[in-house]
Formats: sequence, C-alpha cells, structure tokens
Amino acid sequence: MRLILMNNGSYPRVGDRPQEQRLRRTRAKFDEGRIQERQLRDAENMTITEVVREQIAAGMEIVTDGMVRWHDPLSHVAGNLENVRLGGLRRYFDSNFLYRQPEVEGAPRWVKPLLGDDLEHAHRNSTRPVKGLLPGPYTTARCSRVNDPAFESVGDLTMAFAEAYANEVQVMAEAGAKIIQIDEPAILSHPEDIGLLREAMGILAAKKGDAQLSLTTYFGDAAKLYGDFQDMPVDILGFDFTYSEDLISNIEMVGSSKVLALGLLDGRNTKMEDQEDVFRAFDRILTRVSVDHCYLTPSCGLEFLPRDRARRKLEYMTTLRFRYSKSGGR
Repeated sequence: MRLILMNNGSYPRVGDRPQEQRLRRTRAKFDEGRIQERQLRDAENMTITEVVREQIAAGMEIVTDGMVRWHDPLSHVAGNLENVRLGGLRRYFDSNFLYRQPEVEGAPRWVKPLLGDDLEHAHRNSTRPVKGLLPGPYTTARCSRVNDPAFESVGDLTMAFAEAYANEVQVMAEAGAKIIQIDEPAILSHPEDIGLLREAMGILAAKKGDAQLSLTTYFGDAAKLYGDFQDMPVDILGFDFTYSEDLISNIEMVGSSKVLALGLLDGRNTKMEDQEDVFRAFDRILTRVSVDHCYLTPSCGLEFLPRDRARRKLEYMTTLRFRYSKSGGR
C-alpha cells in the first residue's frame, strides 16, 4: 500500500517573513485605489508560486494553488456565475472564517472558465501534479440565499449548481488536472440528502474525462454516512478524522473499494499529532482498502494556521510516512 502525500486545499497566503507580507500590502494598496488590478494579479501569482514551492519542499506529491485568489470557500466560484450575486457575510460552518453569501436571482449559469488562470499558473510553477478545487454544488445550494421562487427547493438549486460546475470540471480536466476535489461539508449536517448529493456528483463525474474526482467532507462526523459514500460516483473519498470517533471503526467493518484521502492531521490545530496514534490509524485502515494507494492529507485546508505552522504540518506528514515505512508498516 502506497501512501501519497497531498495537501487538502488552502494554504496561508501571508506569513511572518517580509516577502510573505507582499500580498497583504498589495491588496491594501489596491483597495485604496493606489494600484491597478494587474499589479494585484502579479502579486497573487507570485504568492501562488511561493506556496506551491513550499508544499513541494515540504514533501507533498500532490499540491494545490493554495486558493490564493479565493476570498472565501464559496464566493470566488459561485459569485462568478450568471444570475448569482454576492450578499452579506456569513460564518463558514463552525470555523472562524466568513464567506460572502451567494444570492440566487435566477438559474445559476456558467458562462466562462472560473479557475483556469489559477490552475495554469500553478502548473507552470510546479514539478508535481496540481489538484483542482471546487466547492460542491450541494454545499453551495445549502449556503445560498434564494431570491427566485423557482429554486426554493434545495434539490432544484443543487442540480442547477451541478450543471454549472460540471463545465468547470471539464475545463480543469482538459487543462491537465489529474485530481479534481469537490468539497461537500454540508452533507454531514443533512444525511437525508445523500441521494441528492449522489445525483449531483454523477453530473460532475460525467465531465471529468481522465481526471479522478474526489469527494471531500470536513467539519463534521462522516461516520454515519461512510457506507453511502462508498456508492458515490467518484474515485477518491476524503475525510476529516478529527470529528469522527467512529469513522475508523466503520472503515474496518465496511472496507473501501475507493481510494481514501486520510485527513488524520488536524488542519486547525498547531499541535502536532502523536506519532503512535497516527500509526495505529494506518494499521487499522490500510488493511481494509482494496486499492494500491491512499493519500495522507491535513483534515481540511491549512489557512486556519499560521504559515510556518502550516509548513510544519506538511513536513510532519513527510516524517510520519517515512517513519511508518521504516517501522514495517504496509
């Protein structure tokens, strides 16, 4: 069993070192009207390059663009669809992050590539594969305010977002993304909608081409839905183990025919995990997976941590894999 190291999603844009303050200073100047948008984009590109290279230096074999241009997990994508505008700030689940709430004025429609520049720039500056990232259609629907009566049903709105996001999945796949991650934390609070999520993921899967589609959840207990997730039309299942005391036991009972992304390192806590706890989790999980590899990841995006601590979390993942292999683990 191969353990492949992969970042989950976001990465801190700002750090303590002077060069890591560049984006913050540039964005402040842009907001004050002192520079043009092109100069802000240049600073964002430099930051994307930095965070990609930091992930590689830490040992990651699959990296992300760090979501550097994203103001929050939803608005960067949903807010650029036709018939969706951005409203007030809302809390993103139980995190200390806020997001601009999408407000649906009509059928959400995809009219142009939304993330192509981000992915392309990261690819050009990476020696490792770059994972594509998208908010899930179900989570987007659950987090939106609906101003059009035609989409008052969460089912209808989820399907509309799925049709829109499927176009972006196709663009990412054609741009060379080997893995496209779909974030769906909201399903953990609404298990009754698992069938709706399965239908929405089928729409995305139809456009993934040769890419692998990853369904990722976090900020909640995935144990109760683990068996249902095995039936999803995806290639990879990503889980946040910090919320799920019973998840490892469920994996032991059910096994997995899909590749798992094991979020065993807490992306919201600066404390490093106990090595023996992680090794015991490996021992219990890896023998029950019927594929030849799994991914080791943080439990969620790393933007909740100071940049130096995020870097150390990734470096610790590399150390853990090396030590586990040396200890005779599979």
